[in-house]
Formats: sequence, C-alpha cells, structure tokens
Amino acid sequence: MEILIQTAGWVGSFLIVLAYFLISYKKIDAGSKAYQAMNLLGALGVGVNVFHQEAWPAVALQVVWGIIAVLALMKKPTV
Repeated sequence: MEILIQTAGWVGSFLIVLAYFLISYKKIDAGSKAYQAMNLLGALGVGVNVFHQEAWPAVALQVVWGIIAVLALMKKPTV
C-alpha cells in the first residue's frame, strides 16, 4: 500500500509540474480540458500522499487546487 501512495504522490507532482511547464511555454491553453485535467489528477495524487502523511496544510491546498480544476472543467466554453 505504501508504494501505491508514494507512486500517487510522484505521479501527481509530475502532472502538476508538466501542466505548469506546458502553460509556461504556451504549448497548451489555460482554459483547455487537458490542462485542467492534469491539475485535477495531480491534486488527487498529491492529495492522497499528503493525506496519508497527515500533512493537513498540504491536504487543504490540494483540495482547493482540485476544486478549482473541477470548476474550470465544468465551465462552459466561450465562443
């Protein structure tokens, strides 16, 4: 179980950094579903890890990060 939790944290961290890299180098749009999905999945992965470690401030950060991503994914696209 510990390996799964650590893997979730590493994958989540990778996704958040990848999303940041792609947005910083204009390879992806901030409003794109892919960008928001990377943020959501990243928050979930890191969230699982920090919850397991009982790092409550980091858990709160990942919850907020995930909520923002979910709300952005639910937002209707503008034409």
